[in-house]
Amino acid sequence: MRRSLAVAALAAMVLVPVLAHAQATSQFTGVVTDNTGGILPGVTVEASSPALIEGSRVGFTDGTGRYLLVDLRPGTYTMTFTLPGFSTVLVENQELPAGFSATVDAVLSVGALEETVTVSGEAPVVDVQSISQAEVLDREVLDAIPTGRNLQSTAQLIPGVKMNRPEVGLTTAAQQTYMSVHGMSNRQTTVTVDGQLVMSSGGDGAVQNYNNQLAVSEMVYETSGISAETQTGGVRISMIPQEGGNTHSGQNYFGFTESTLQADNLHQRLQDRGLTSTESVDYVYDLNVAHGGPLIRDKLWF
Repeated sequence: MRRSLAVAALAAMVLVPVLAHAQATSQFTGVVTDNTGGILPGVTVEASSPALIEGSRVGFTDGTGRYLLVDLRPGTYTMTFTLPGFSTVLVENQELPAGFSATVDAVLSVGALEETVTVSGEAPVVDVQSISQAEVLDREVLDAIPTGRNLQSTAQLIPGVKMNRPEVGLTTAAQQTYMSVHGMSNRQTTVTVDGQLVMSSGGDGAVQNYNNQLAVSEMVYETSGISAETQTGGVRISMIPQEGGNTHSGQNYFGFTESTLQADNLHQRLQDRGLTSTESVDYVYDLNVAHGGPLIRDKLWF
């Protein structure tokens, strides 16, 4: 019994860091200099956002003037750069996508008086810290574009991703559509939720359930240059769950289709060959409910 408990404890110690490392978190990095181009060590760098349960994350520049803030949730941030004897630089509305390393540099001017320089943040276009090719579909895109509201239908929006067959309303024995990229096998798809693999050992490239899309804040589709923590070379899909906050909020969605809303292609030529009916969907109902808020303000969200 003691041996079994020891083995279980050891397995937990090994698995927890692995799962934490695999989460689709983001980071800020950059270099801080003065207005002559000289590097500035010891600058306090603070990233604050409603996406962080602690409110803000603080770091410092090293001897080369470079800083690194890791393990950040996707969201909108305000970056503050401060050093005694220099002006304070404030970068507002800096967007940080999921699984992204955003480079934000700052230039501080020498100033005897306290002065704050406010800069408007830019949406990052290219992650220069990574070779991974990824497409991020945020909540605004997921709500605006008409899709089947699942990871298979939204995959058709990604350049290079190919679906192996259409799948409407579970008409093929409740089997999902496989996807592939760059000629890879369509059974090499990897799907994670906040870094946790959600495919069964027999999934063979498919997920054994349908996700509640309202519970997702972003969907990241990686198609090349995927990190070594992923065991396959196909499409990697990372679903980033919605975060709670210090205020309660929620969304509801209901969609449906029935046989009366469908057309068929049973034209006369097919009828002449003896075909009397086509495969159709009797009905599909899709109900999504998402709600979040604080259990303990600034400490525990759901």
